[in-house]
Amino acid sequence: MGDRPADIRIRDFKEVDSGLTADEAIAEAERCLQCKKPLCIKGCPVCIDIPAFIRKIAEGDFPGAARAIKEQNMLPAICGRVCPQETQCEGICILGNKETAIRIGALERFVADRERENGAELPDVARPTGKRVAIVGSGPAGLTAAAELARAGHAVTIYESLHEAGGVLTYGIPAFRLPKDVVKAEIDQVLALGVRLKKNHLVGRSISTDELLGHDAVFLATGAGLPAFMGIPGENLNNVYSANEFLTRVNLMHAEAFPEFDTPVMHAARVAVIGGGNVAMDAARVARRLGAKVSLIYRRGEEEMPARRAEVVHAKEEGIEFVTCANPTRILGEGCVTGIECVRMSLCEIDASGRRSPEPIRGSEFSLDVDMVIQAIGTSPNPLLVSLIPGLERARRGNVVVDEDGRTSIPHVYAGGDIATGAATVI
Repeated sequence: MGDRPADIRIRDFKEVDSGLTADEAIAEAERCLQCKKPLCIKGCPVCIDIPAFIRKIAEGDFPGAARAIKEQNMLPAICGRVCPQETQCEGICILGNKETAIRIGALERFVADRERENGAELPDVARPTGKRVAIVGSGPAGLTAAAELARAGHAVTIYESLHEAGGVLTYGIPAFRLPKDVVKAEIDQVLALGVRLKKNHLVGRSISTDELLGHDAVFLATGAGLPAFMGIPGENLNNVYSANEFLTRVNLMHAEAFPEFDTPVMHAARVAVIGGGNVAMDAARVARRLGAKVSLIYRRGEEEMPARRAEVVHAKEEGIEFVTCANPTRILGEGCVTGIECVRMSLCEIDASGRRSPEPIRGSEFSLDVDMVIQAIGTSPNPLLVSLIPGLERARRGNVVVDEDGRTSIPHVYAGGDIATGAATVI
């Protein structure tokens, strides 16, 4: 897909990738080998019949391609944009052994965008079962569960604490990577299946836990919205943000347009972003669009960054400075941030994550002059809801314990997504 020029796109929040045309999509689909034993399906976490939808594209049957995808996934426009296809379906595409793998993500996005522009076709819904299901959280897990349950004929209500639905799709991923009209359109398709959505409903306040547990079944999908911090001196200074807060202020609450909208955010001159994942890339690229010079500090080397390669490339194109093999030890300032002190790291033996373990180099300390620091070093499940439900078993890291069917320690209460697995990708 073509990218908008970096010097233009850093001035706005419009989507970076332009997508495929119909002719390009057909030409790409015709490259598919239609393998007898397609590994790409095994590489997809939700087992979409990838050869089937690609075959439909090659035939010019775009509505048929959309139907094939939505048998397993009601959020194709979202997943086509933000899935790490390079390590999943595309990563084990047989064609990739000799040439470029089929661009499955780009094709999925094309099909979903084409359908949205021409009128979406909803899947069949079973006759009502009389069963009522409550879903807490309207992020990827909640929306997916709602769609599947509604298609099975159950009466589904989603309770969302924020004023907009979508969870991390809305508050976390920036519009230049995932446009909000795309998110809204796919949420609307789920609601069109008969799902009820109650926004501004905080369980334990707007609805009691007794009311919640009075449903035939409950599905907890509140994600992993509790940010982690390094615990270094200076974290309580003004203009130190978690990536969660920074991205939520901009993506959900339009802080970039202050004072047109009420929520402000610091427009810094120099920003340090700590981390090397997709969230760190998002925070760095948002800060760049707000006019800052941005340094991204990561304790390992660039090749070991967990972020998608495309996001690393885009960040570099947009002028983000990568300070690798370095780790912050102290945030400097009195009242407000004036700098950040780091130490150089050497990479040693492979650790449990499969990457080389970083060790500080004595006497290698250095400082960067910055007036804002954003920490993007991970998240964990938010403890507010789960603490309100008595008897709900939690693991050491705060995630809800579930069995192989997603059932919690309470028989009619289930959980899925980040609240059960810990922070992971949208798919």
